Amino acid sequence: MAIWQKPIDLPALNALSPNTAVGHLGIEFVEIGDDFLRARVPVDKRTVQPFGLLHGGVSVVLAETLGSMGAYFASPEGHRAVGLDINANHLRAATSGWVTGTARAVHRGRTTQVWQIDLANEAGELVCVSRITMAMLVPRG
Repeated sequence: MAIWQKPIDLPALNALSPNTAVGHLGIEFVEIGDDFLRARVPVDKRTVQPFGLLHGGVSVVLAETLGSMGAYFASPEGHRAVGLDINANHLRAATSGWVTGTARAVHRGRTTQVWQIDLANEAGELVCVSRITMAMLVPRG
């Protein structure tokens, strides 16, 4: 059974990216499952650090993008999601191709949600694991 409580599709997700950090970095949503979101980022001149490796901060941007969108779309209409805390463990360098993140909810509560995001290179090897805690903002009035 799908966890999504708001209408969600790939064109709508990707339409939110222009003129944002997400769009500037080339992040694109590629798959929506019943209980997960998947997006990817290119490893290119926009996303590497001076030594040619995917910048750790870009990995965190991808993770936060996935966790934030997941929490937002997995909450009732009128609810918003804002990040409270995020951590990331960088496990392996990526120097080319794409890094793909998969986000799954660990906890979906009334006031908080926790999402696990695994980032992998094109060989399927983990590059980074991240966890984000989201505050759920309920409509006022």
